[in-house]
Amino acid sequence: MSIEATYVPSPLDDTLPSNPVLRALRVGWAWTRRYPVVPFAVLVLMLVCAIFAEQLSPHDPLRGNLRAAFTPPIFMDGGTWEHPLGTDHQGRDVLSRAIYGARISTIISTAVILAGGIGGTVIGLIAGYRGGWVDQAAMRAVDFTLAMPFLLVALVVVVVFGQSLELIIVLLILFGWDNFARVVRAETLTLRESDYVSYARIQGASQARILFRHILPGVVGTVLVIGSLRVGSLILTESTLSFLGVGVPPDTPAWGIMAADGRQHLSRAWWISTMPGIAIFLVVMGFNFLGDWLRDWFDPRLRQLRVQ
Repeated sequence: MSIEATYVPSPLDDTLPSNPVLRALRVGWAWTRRYPVVPFAVLVLMLVCAIFAEQLSPHDPLRGNLRAAFTPPIFMDGGTWEHPLGTDHQGRDVLSRAIYGARISTIISTAVILAGGIGGTVIGLIAGYRGGWVDQAAMRAVDFTLAMPFLLVALVVVVVFGQSLELIIVLLILFGWDNFARVVRAETLTLRESDYVSYARIQGASQARILFRHILPGVVGTVLVIGSLRVGSLILTESTLSFLGVGVPPDTPAWGIMAADGRQHLSRAWWISTMPGIAIFLVVMGFNFLGDWLRDWFDPRLRQLRVQ
């Protein structure tokens, strides 16, 4: 006795066009609306450029050729495939410097998010759960950090100690933990009154176990959303500092330095500043869209609206 499988048509089959190309476009558009396909592709490209910069860059980003200075991009008259995005005023390849700039932005954002995110999350958990003078001290530290003019502090510190990548990372960490601490503290104030936390407290669970075993999983989604949104602002901040001359050292191939190098040659070689500006725009928008998607995904009500 054999059992033959029969095909049961799906309701989705009636909504999809019969043309294979249109069907693929329709499915791709549905995936793009439901999942962050384009932002994820931009971020993956940034990570690939940061990790494999030596293999992907066609030229040394620090070595220039004055004979090839102000070479236009390939889509303009006089452009060559040797320098697809053109060269700057020192004859350095813009594409190679942009690829290495992705590494600088990745290093800074990763270090700041890990250190500031972990530190701010721990401070927010302890402040929200303990309350009292611990909460007051933590929140006054947050207020102090928010009240400090970061740009002015960065200018003074760089003048005193000089420009360095490590110094910029430390400054961004010192001014990058407050948002994590404030939001996590607010979430902890709500979660500590939950029934499952009260049951754990009655059973004799330690404060550390309650914080990191019961409360922390409830704030992980919020921390991920804050971190994804924070990366875009960190890249903008680092680029702004480098543009103003108080960021990473001038010989470093960073996007902000590239934009600053081309500001005096905008009328003659606009691509020197425009190409790193496009890179900054795409990466920041990608992280912002990813943060919006994570916020909707971790909120059941917003997730239902997105699916519909």
